[in-house]
Amino acid sequence: MERAAPADAVHAVAGELTRMIGALEVSFLIADYAGGYLARFPSGDGAGGNTMERVSVDGTVHGRVLRTQRVRVCRSSARTSVYVPVTARGEAIGVLEAHLPAGATEDAVETVAGTGHALAYIVITNRRYTDLFEWGQRSVPLGLAAEIQRRLLPESFTCEGAQATVAGWVEPAESVAGDTFDYSFGRSQLYVSLTDAMGHELAAALLATLLVGSLRNVRRGGGDLAEQVVRANTMMAAHIRPDQFVTGLLLQVDLSTGVVSVVNAGHVPFYRLRDGVAKTVSFPADPPFGMFAETRYRTHSLRLRPGDRLVLVTDGIVERNAARVDLPVVLVETRGLHPRELVQDLTGRIVRAVKGRLADDASVFCLDWYGGGERMRNVSSGADASRASAAT
Repeated sequence: MERAAPADAVHAVAGELTRMIGALEVSFLIADYAGGYLARFPSGDGAGGNTMERVSVDGTVHGRVLRTQRVRVCRSSARTSVYVPVTARGEAIGVLEAHLPAGATEDAVETVAGTGHALAYIVITNRRYTDLFEWGQRSVPLGLAAEIQRRLLPESFTCEGAQATVAGWVEPAESVAGDTFDYSFGRSQLYVSLTDAMGHELAAALLATLLVGSLRNVRRGGGDLAEQVVRANTMMAAHIRPDQFVTGLLLQVDLSTGVVSVVNAGHVPFYRLRDGVAKTVSFPADPPFGMFAETRYRTHSLRLRPGDRLVLVTDGIVERNAARVDLPVVLVETRGLHPRELVQDLTGRIVRAVKGRLADDASVFCLDWYGGGERMRNVSSGADASRASAAT
């Protein structure tokens, strides 16, 4: 299998299942960025070029497996069909579909389930070397600004850790407006950012690139939150026009104590859901990044309790028309959703509220806190079994 070209990795997995358990047919379906479809990868014979069949998430067995993160087995007199989640650390990459001979054993089903988990890491490794997986994840074409924006986002929109799960989503406006989110788990700290560059299209994308690149550069050099904001702001102020800026919320979470340090650079407030009650968390805002080179950013603090959920949004979520969505009410109604589903559900509500005409990017970042200290995840096929969606 290692000798297969990156684009043939899925075909190689199918061949292994055929050899090991006599699989009759094997397919991999990758979830698209918009969250509404899965794209079935073409067979390894090259037929069909880059064209991929799209399967709706709604109303299909594939969609149910993707949402619940649970294996589904359908038996008939002709064959046994097995559908398993392809997931790594909570990132729902897609679904592996395998049709086995009738009367297939539970051991054979377990082999398919284990292969689905392994396939997640194969996809993560091989997507560095081919555009094939990227093609599958795009149900609509991206313009240049959207392409730049996409590259600024983390490779995985979701990550489950022992102490916390995080997930983000950006719903671009008709004219891309420069929203980004980012996160990084360290040994003792979790760093989160949600930013919104002024303007639209390439101008906004380039502003976002400068800020995200600056923050990552300082963070990857070992700088803490205070260093990140000061140096990023200095860099922005030195390289952009006086009338340009980027707003942002930056968080640093101590993974042992749950203490969160927060910097608000001209951004809208965020929300905390605790014990079934959603409240706005509003710290005094300092100037946006790039506005004044000598800005001294204040660091605010709060402490998380196990079970808390933080939800960060950009102003596209609270703009005039989108304000018809009562965020605190919705956050209470959706408290049972996995963060991965919550961010997509919330942006979907906003899109429907504005009848698909977003004037600004609508972005959401969710952080679920489980508690500090040395903890272990309860994992099934790459997703935390105790935190999977309750959807059926």
